[in-house]
Amino acid sequence: MRERILIRNADAVVTCDPADRVLYNSDILICGNRIEAVGSNLAAGDAQIIDAAGKYVYPGLVNTHHHFFQAFVRNLMTIDRSELTLMQWLDDIYKVFVRIDGDVIFYASAACMADLIKHGCTCSVDHQYCYTPATGKQGVDRQMEAARLMGFRFVAARGTNTLPRWKGSTIPDEMCETTAEYLDDCQRLLALYHDPEPFSMRQIVLAPCQPINCTEDTFLETIRLARSAGVHMHTHLCEGENSSMVRRFGVRSLEWCRRIGFVGSDIWLAHGRETLPEEYALLAENHMGISHCPAPTMLGGSEILDIPGMRKAGIPISLGVDGCATNDGSNMLDTLRLAYLMQTFLSKKRGGCPSPYEMLKLATVGGAEMIGRPELGQLAAGKAADLFMVDARRLEYAGALHDPASMLAKLGVTGPVWLTMINGRVVYRDDHLTGVDEAKLLQEGEQVCTRVLRDTCEAFAPYRRNPQ
Repeated sequence: MRERILIRNADAVVTCDPADRVLYNSDILICGNRIEAVGSNLAAGDAQIIDAAGKYVYPGLVNTHHHFFQAFVRNLMTIDRSELTLMQWLDDIYKVFVRIDGDVIFYASAACMADLIKHGCTCSVDHQYCYTPATGKQGVDRQMEAARLMGFRFVAARGTNTLPRWKGSTIPDEMCETTAEYLDDCQRLLALYHDPEPFSMRQIVLAPCQPINCTEDTFLETIRLARSAGVHMHTHLCEGENSSMVRRFGVRSLEWCRRIGFVGSDIWLAHGRETLPEEYALLAENHMGISHCPAPTMLGGSEILDIPGMRKAGIPISLGVDGCATNDGSNMLDTLRLAYLMQTFLSKKRGGCPSPYEMLKLATVGGAEMIGRPELGQLAAGKAADLFMVDARRLEYAGALHDPASMLAKLGVTGPVWLTMINGRVVYRDDHLTGVDEAKLLQEGEQVCTRVLRDTCEAFAPYRRNPQ
């Protein structure tokens, strides 16, 4: 018999459902991994009770773009993205990436998942394109290992870089795969891990890193394999590479994608900040979405995505934290706040901006729809039991508790949440990850970072401590 849980008497339940309901003094009845009912005075029966008095309940946040492996390449001022163009930064940062091994990927993934969980994220895509001589082809396998440990709902986007450096890419030769190698591993991962069923805890996406670092054949074969397997596709696009694309191919990135057939509702793009208004129709007509990542936009001093214009055109939008080398964290609540403030900055020029609640919906139901997971992102009967709670009985919230739907982005509620539930299981509560020895993982992860990167990589040289 599936376990039943009753979340009882929550001060507010922000459902993010199609009616945008906010329910007060309400309950959520959970059976197994899904929500059975949302309403007042629900019968508990033999259900385990979670007292939610004083709490606001929200759907779990869905992060649609990340690079977990970069957690061990952050807080690194020797490669300062704010002072570099995208292409300069890529050229420098890959000299660090090439040293990464499988242990770095495992512990960095665990660190990112912990950060995501503690800040209300219950499902994340990770774009894993870091394949070095030391990782072999086991990068996604190590991530899956970490996701099982953390109880995290995980979508692994198997990336690749296939264009050799001598042909114009920024990739060290040791990290360059052939298209055949990439496809072989994609097929292996699909067979091992991809669960296409609703409420799945693990899925695979095919995700060439970006056109400037991959051959055209890689994209063409990705389309063929992904559509035969019925899985989604993902890539970086319109984030600073368009001038290089014009020099190389004579067209901008989106036109290049159109010409080769890399368009469709089963594809979403990371960043998209260079997209021109005249290109909106191409995305909208093909129902291609954009994962907006505000932190790297700010760090790079780049264009602020025109969310009002894109939404008016019919382009799906979601939110992503992006990799730690251009964010330095994995906090989706912070991402939500930053994304909202960035839109307000140009509100008068653009004739308005999304409301704080509309931004929350991009981070919940918007992300769920973009990755083809309609069972996520809402608190309603039949949806996944993925949620988080904020303790509203805190002095700093005095005077602001009249609008739970706007509160997260408007106030900047960016600290750790009170509880996170994934797939009907409490994975975090009262500042503790459940079933995880956090201190042990931290100690082991720090040792791995020092052994693999701090003691060997020139970028870390200024941080090395003198022997005692």
